[in-house]
Amino acid sequence: MSEVTTGTFTPKPGTAPITRQVVAQALMEAKLMLRNGEQLLLAVVIPVMVLIGGVTAGNAIDLDLGTDQSLVDLLTPGVLALAIMSTSFTSLAIATGFERRYGVIKRLGASPLPRIGLLAGKVLALGCVQLVQLFVIGAVGQLLGWTPAAGFGTVLAFFLAIATGTLAFASLGLFVAGVLRAEATLAAANLIYLLLLAGGAVVLPLTAYGAFGDVARWLPSGALGEAVRTAFLDGVPAWRDLGVLLIWALLGSTLTARTFKWE
Repeated sequence: MSEVTTGTFTPKPGTAPITRQVVAQALMEAKLMLRNGEQLLLAVVIPVMVLIGGVTAGNAIDLDLGTDQSLVDLLTPGVLALAIMSTSFTSLAIATGFERRYGVIKRLGASPLPRIGLLAGKVLALGCVQLVQLFVIGAVGQLLGWTPAAGFGTVLAFFLAIATGTLAFASLGLFVAGVLRAEATLAAANLIYLLLLAGGAVVLPLTAYGAFGDVARWLPSGALGEAVRTAFLDGVPAWRDLGVLLIWALLGSTLTARTFKWE
């Protein structure tokens, strides 16, 4: 009869790989964002209402936007850009501001997850929420008659627009959340959101703003709106607008790195 040798359990303490930590943090952030009623309102409900209301009202009054494209083909990419802006800037700024107020950021900063990993997790969580936004808004747009350009070029151009737009608005959102008190962040983020929605050329094309369109094209909202519209209308990247977004991302990242306070 052979003798069975039993091994000794030896614990191996240590932190998980940084990539696993970031993914776990991102999934938690995404779940919290989608469970929050205010965040869900900004992320999905308001953009869908803007799309349905804009297409319905525009068709009723025969709205002229200075282009031959159909109204739904113009508004659906613009509303997708609005959704990216609302999630990456407004929702992120408000959530981070109150996390600073309640000491959540400070406690997470002392965890095994590095602080840069915490910020990376927040940005990655935005991508998870944006997938939900793309599915919902895209489905509503299809029901309204949206016919986007097809092909790999469209997918690539839209991905580049999402990536640069998210980086630009997330860096600006973290900057606002890092220097203002939670209540001030709430007011500032919502005010900026409303101003850019009304006059930032994100939902409507630049041609709808007349001479002001030459100014709006340099705003992050205008650049994101044009990048997404170009992707779905022409199927090619809007390199100038992507460059504008990268400049805003660099500016926002620099300001955040220099001013962000963890408590």
